[in-house]
Order: sequence, then C-alpha cells, then structure tokens
Amino acid sequence: MAAAMKITLLALAAMAVLSTASAATYNVGEPAGEWGFGINYGSWASSKQFIPGDSIVFKYNPQAHDVLEVSKADYDSCSAASPITTLKTGNDVVALPATGTRYFICGFTGHCASGMKVTIDVLSASSPSTPSSPAPASGPSASNSPPPPSSSAATSVRVTAGLGLVVLLAGLMA
Repeated sequence: MAAAMKITLLALAAMAVLSTASAATYNVGEPAGEWGFGINYGSWASSKQFIPGDSIVFKYNPQAHDVLEVSKADYDSCSAASPITTLKTGNDVVALPATGTRYFICGFTGHCASGMKVTIDVLSASSPSTPSSPAPASGPSASNSPPPPSSSAATSVRVTAGLGLVVLLAGLMA
C-alpha cells in the first residue's frame, strides 16, 4: 500500500512538472519588452520557439499604439482595415493555444510600415528547437548587446528545477 502511494505521488509530481515546463510567457520585443519603434521584431521572434500553451504580452502606451491581429495579406500590406482582433489596453496577453502562424501589427497610421509588425510561428512541442539566428542589428537603433536567451533556455531551467523537485520527493518517500 505504501509503495502504491509513493508511485502515485511521484507520478502526480512528474505530471505537474511536465505541464508547467511547456508554457512560457514572452514580452514582445524583450529585453526592452515594449511594443514600439526601434525593435527588429523579425529577429526577436526568430530567436524564440513558441509552442502551444505559451503566451505573448504586448506592453505599450495605449495612446500611442495598439495591437491588431491580422491575416497574412493584411500583414504583408500593413492594412488595418479588417483585423481579426483589436487589442488596446497597453498590457495585452495573447494566448498561443495551437500550432500555426499568427500576424500582429500596430494599427496606428504609418507604424506598421515603420516596422511595428511581428509574425509568431507556433510550432508543435515535439518540433526540434532550431530557431534561426537573429539578423545583425543595423541603423540608428543598432545595439552591440548580446541577444536575449532563447525560450528553450527558459524551458530548460523550468524542466531542470521541476525534475529536481521530483527527485527530492522520491528521496523523501524512500
């Protein structure tokens, strides 16, 4: 009976670890973390691996910007005429529940054409972790700072900590 209880507790702990290891939240444009001008969103997004269960957060001044989820055609043409979703709070959390490509732009006139647009590719959790390398920065907003850590690094830390918890529980139950 005691062995069955230990196995059940260990299984529950492992399930808890695995469920939390797959979800991450990203501030769009991090490390600056703000939806605005001067950020290469293509490089930012390509340095991440988004999987179902993740979330992205758009932080911005709502008097200066908004966030529109749009079709690929509207993304390519920077058209704000028929958005799928309009977000305006300045602290908008977007859940990424399924695989696929999502397109976001700023709907303020001229902002999308000035670079305020991002494509989010949500891959299956079993896809290999091969985000493309970010393009080198250039222009007035260029920075020599190192790129932010990849999302796989954040997930790795969570998995390691979670597995440590499982090992600790197993040791306590032995």
